This record gives sequence, C-alpha cells and structure tokens, in this order.
Amino acid sequence: MIHTTIVIALLVVGVFFLTVGTIGLLRLPNVYNRMHATSKPTTLGTAAIFLAGVAEFGPGSEGLTALIGIAFLFLTVPTGSHMIARAAERIGIPFLGSVTWPDPSAVERPDQSDEPESTDD
Repeated sequence: MIHTTIVIALLVVGVFFLTVGTIGLLRLPNVYNRMHATSKPTTLGTAAIFLAGVAEFGPGSEGLTALIGIAFLFLTVPTGSHMIARAAERIGIPFLGSVTWPDPSAVERPDQSDEPESTDD
C-alpha cells in the first residue's frame, strides 16, 4: 500500500511539474523566460517520474537505468539552457523591461584577446 502510494505521489508530482513547464512555454513572452520555465520544472518533473520508476522496479536494471537518466538530466539540462541563453544573447534577442545583461567588461569572450591592441603612431 505504501509502495503504491509513493509511486503514485511521485508520478503526480512529475506530471504537475511537466504541466507547469508546458504552460510556461506557451504563456511566457520571450526566449529567456520560456527557457527558464521549461528547464527547471521539466527537470524536476522528469526526475520525479524516474524516481517513481526506481520506487516501482527497485535498484535493479530498470531502476539503475532511471537513476542514470536522472544524472543525465541534471548534467545536460543546465548546459543546454545556458547554451540557448548565450545563443539568444549573441544574436541580439533583447530582454523585456529594464533587465540587462551584466557589464560587458565583466564577461569573458573567447573572441576577445587579453592583450591590449598596440597602436603605432
């Protein structure tokens, strides 16, 4: 009874977070907000569903596959979100309102050299 309750609770939590992420994707105005709304809840929702699989099947082969899936999610989703945000910033997609990027001198760019350009007068 408790086992089934835990599995159902994890599935409900997972479906809730996935639904919130989907609503955020459909309702929010720009790429930055949509990216945030989909990356955070989707990671939590999918991890909860994977944990339901671990609770149902145990730590054997199916449960281990679910645990590896959780680790893969936690490693790849933040990286993907960061790359999407960087790409959006580089092609010039603006923020909404008064939000701005950090001071450009504080952001390291691979295309900028550390050495000052010398001018021959």
